[in-house]
Amino acid sequence: MRDEYDFSEGIKNPYVRQQKTTVTIRLDTSTVDYFKKLSEETSMPYQTLINAYLADCVAHKRKPVITWGEEGGAGASQTRP
Repeated sequence: MRDEYDFSEGIKNPYVRQQKTTVTIRLDTSTVDYFKKLSEETSMPYQTLINAYLADCVAHKRKPVITWGEEGGAGASQTRP
């Protein structure tokens, strides 16, 4: 085995999946229940579904519409296309 290898001409593996970051977020119980039910219907883990939904929001540059003190309670939000 060599003491030194030259990787200056190397390229990244195009087949490596995008790295994921572990985060802790607090979600409403009803939101988690919704994705868990959807998970059973699609046979996909609910975390994967939540990630797919958020990735779709990023891809389409969707931004939440947040309303304060209106119907739905403080901090109620909707997603706008």
